[in-house]
Amino acid sequence: MATAPSSAKAARPHRVRNFWARVTEGLEIEQLWGQFKSEARASYGLYSKDVDWDAINLEKRRWRRPLLAAWALFQAMLMKLSPARRVLLLIAIFLLVAQIDVHSDHGNASFNLGWLGALILFLLLALELGDRVTMKRDLEIAREIQQWLVPEKPPAVAGIDMAFATRPQNTVAGDYYDAFVRPASAGDSSYPLLVVVADVAGKSVPAALLMATFQASLRALSATPASLDEIVVGLDRYCRAHSLEGRRFTTAFLAEIDPATRAMRYVNAGHNAPILRRASGRIERLESVGPPFGLPLFTASEIPYPSAGMQLQPGDVLFVFTDGVAEAVSESGDDYGEPRLISCLQSAATGSAAEILDRVMADVNAFAAYARQHDDITCLALRVGA
Repeated sequence: MATAPSSAKAARPHRVRNFWARVTEGLEIEQLWGQFKSEARASYGLYSKDVDWDAINLEKRRWRRPLLAAWALFQAMLMKLSPARRVLLLIAIFLLVAQIDVHSDHGNASFNLGWLGALILFLLLALELGDRVTMKRDLEIAREIQQWLVPEKPPAVAGIDMAFATRPQNTVAGDYYDAFVRPASAGDSSYPLLVVVADVAGKSVPAALLMATFQASLRALSATPASLDEIVVGLDRYCRAHSLEGRRFTTAFLAEIDPATRAMRYVNAGHNAPILRRASGRIERLESVGPPFGLPLFTASEIPYPSAGMQLQPGDVLFVFTDGVAEAVSESGDDYGEPRLISCLQSAATGSAAEILDRVMADVNAFAAYARQHDDITCLALRVGA
């Protein structure tokens, strides 16, 4: 008869381990601590933006500065809540620290209502968590829609090996990548491959919405017999009409490749200079030939985006990226930087496009470790076959 209780006791540690594994998602203590530090730094950065640090530093009594800073940070956090939740939080804090004394003819009595304060804090946590879950669900739907706008896999083009990867800072991103075969122009039997990587200024939902309209505009223009120069002018015109007086500009790199001759024409509109590693190992940079799209710097009659041309050779690797790659930050605050990116490409250039991309992303991840991602990361690797 003693077997049932003993088996229940034996199963208890197993249930605890399973619960802990679910809560931590299998992460080690060091990983959890690193993740916590990263999230704490990001939260501090969010709240500290609302603090008047100059006024605090003007306080002559140095011992008061930490108190003023703590009070200012608390107010910044408090003001992120709705008015009703601010009042609830203040009541909860009061109940947690206050000791209520009641005097009567029968004597004095003390009441500790800390349990009620803890209950109110738990209620506030549940309300905030509910808002977060609702917002997260909506963002996940937005992310699914955004994923429909970019290719799941590269188009099959003879002699061209391509791969791409993206990782948004938040659930949705302002980065855009695409690769598709355009219709052949009149009198030409070849179907050019159009490759594009773009980055809308800003992050999250506003940038993602503009990214979607940029994609629609590019696809519509590319379906016509327009040349690359004409497509770029049309994109700039569209971006200027929706850039909020230049506050929502878009950097972009567009390249049109003839698969038969491997001739490439490209336009770099204020984007990070893509890296072209020749088969010989020589590095070339495809520098910007114009400003970002959407800046109100030119009249409609001007064409500030001249295209450039070059000949691709077997074994060449073209790597296009957004600034989130070069500006990835480590835990110590250092930037990943383009020199490290070039070095990584040099060591990985003998592999396929997917292998090159995996190598770069792994190197960026190892460099950043648990540091919070500050920007969207998007890369496109293109390798020319024999």
